[in-house]
Amino acid sequence: MTDETGRQMKVNGDDEMARIEFDSAELNGVGKNATDEVFFQLGLSHSIGDQGEPDLIAAHKWFNLAAMKGNVEAAIRRQELAEEMSGAEIAKAQRQAREWIRLH
Repeated sequence: MTDETGRQMKVNGDDEMARIEFDSAELNGVGKNATDEVFFQLGLSHSIGDQGEPDLIAAHKWFNLAAMKGNVEAAIRRQELAEEMSGAEIAKAQRQAREWIRLH
């Protein structure tokens, strides 16, 4: 199964609990040792739709990861996004952030 951007997804019997697998080329080498600024810039890119339509879920995920590394501006932006998102969208973004940490 693929998502709307053509990325490969693995579904474990429940469409709502899909695990998105990113290849290394898509993330341009972003790994666990990336700085908070790299994650912050990814959040900005997704929040403004730099590659197409804005993706608030992805933006929240990247801002969350940046905030976890101590980026105060990312925490502020994440909160601002959360005010525009549903509880389900926030939960999805948080799951994606946890999954990213688990995989990296």
